[in-house]
Amino acid sequence: MMFRAGMAVLVLVAVAVAGCAMQQGSAGTTRTEQKSETFVLVHGAWGGAWDWRNVERGLRADGHDVYRAQLTGQGDRVHLATPDINLTTHITDVVNLIEFENLHDVVLMGHSYGGMVITGVAEKVPGRIKCLVYVDALLPNDGESANSILAATRNSPPRTPTNGFILPTWTVSPSPPHDVPMPAKTFSETLALKNAAARKIPAVYLLLVDPGKTAPEDTFYPCYQRALDRGWETWTYESDHNAQRSHVADLVKMLEKAPGAAKAAK
Repeated sequence: MMFRAGMAVLVLVAVAVAGCAMQQGSAGTTRTEQKSETFVLVHGAWGGAWDWRNVERGLRADGHDVYRAQLTGQGDRVHLATPDINLTTHITDVVNLIEFENLHDVVLMGHSYGGMVITGVAEKVPGRIKCLVYVDALLPNDGESANSILAATRNSPPRTPTNGFILPTWTVSPSPPHDVPMPAKTFSETLALKNAAARKIPAVYLLLVDPGKTAPEDTFYPCYQRALDRGWETWTYESDHNAQRSHVADLVKMLEKAPGAAKAAK
């Protein structure tokens, strides 16, 4: 914002008295001041917390508190990878992060497989969570696993594990950071969803639709439809599956909008 020299002091005083009603957003556009939130970001399968570094930077630049959860056996914890790691392990990773950091009113986001994780976390600590945000993510019902959801949505059987791991089907960089094998039990373990308090948490579902495709053609469309059926706030956005890499600024804006939108829809 530019000021003429003779007016700078008066304008700055007025802004201070008004409580800085306007400030600069992460994408370089002016936005109305919003409440600072506490975000916990949960990455997807084969990935890591490293993949959400730029989203964290954008949210922090706008004054939010941000924690990137690192799931055991993934990312920089790949040295801990074993075939015994399951969905419960990853749910416990995030529950412990929330409890040991003593976080409350958390905006809990899960991307892709991370939707399974945040659903399980909500089951364990619903009182700590302000809202849930599913970004192109699996949205399970009681008794489902990642495998069972994917088999239904893709009309194909789960991938065959190799030595207890599900391997990436794409080319992986030889140098970190890079994707890593996923323990197969994380996809085969089912979730028991019995906590009524967890069902009351406001939520938003963001469907990322690949350019050139319609929403119903998207892999995660059935999960998006579930969110619609539950009366959640639902959004679609044209992007590849990894908007945290390709559309950082817009994703930051949507995450910032999510708490208010989820509450209003509820």
